[in-house]
Amino acid sequence: MNKHKLKVVIVEPLGAINIGSIARLCENFGADELRLVAPRCNYLAPEAKMMAVHGKSFLENASIFSNLSDALNDCARIVATCGRIDHGDIPLHSSEEALKWLLSGSEVNPIAIVFGREDKGLTNSELQMAQKVITLSTSTAYPSLNLSHAVAIILHQLNNYRNSNKLQFEHDPASSKEIEDCIEDTKDLLLEIGFLYKHTANARMSKIKGLIQRAESRSEDISLIRGIIRQVRWFSNNKTSQK
Repeated sequence: MNKHKLKVVIVEPLGAINIGSIARLCENFGADELRLVAPRCNYLAPEAKMMAVHGKSFLENASIFSNLSDALNDCARIVATCGRIDHGDIPLHSSEEALKWLLSGSEVNPIAIVFGREDKGLTNSELQMAQKVITLSTSTAYPSLNLSHAVAIILHQLNNYRNSNKLQFEHDPASSKEIEDCIEDTKDLLLEIGFLYKHTANARMSKIKGLIQRAESRSEDISLIRGIIRQVRWFSNNKTSQK
């Protein structure tokens, strides 16, 4: 059986009952850890513990983060879920493709599945922290899924692939933090040389970040890019000082 350490990440959950149900699902499907980003309810409320049943330890040991970036800092492969159609330039993948990909890297590094808010899901900038984004097909008459139901469906599918012997293993991409740091370096340089303007910089960099994510760039690729940026900045500063 696949031994990846799976982090189930919930962003700003509203309901204690949903969190309790998700804790139970973590126990059902062998997750490693429940991570909550800025929860908007008492995740240790009696109703949460009642719904968790034997998954109560996931509630009591849940890791709490103030932002999604920190929650994903140690995760090599990340899949995010999206219930919206208006996701801009962010490509969607089938759950089969994305979940098999999630399990195809090194078992040394944790992996994560990210679920958004009950009322408005994940923002585009949050979706871009993942290498793959999936959505669940539902009836067009009533497409909205309860958060814990969505978690149940995804974890059930993932569990089926975990027990498969047909996965092809590949290199792990760079971490979310490595990419974020590289994007900030690149943004600063492009602002310095006038390629970007402050009022459009975030939108332009969002496209570049999407390109890097889709390329599944490795840590060494990101290090190379940051090395080029440092050298360009050094050359530019020294050339300016010599005038």
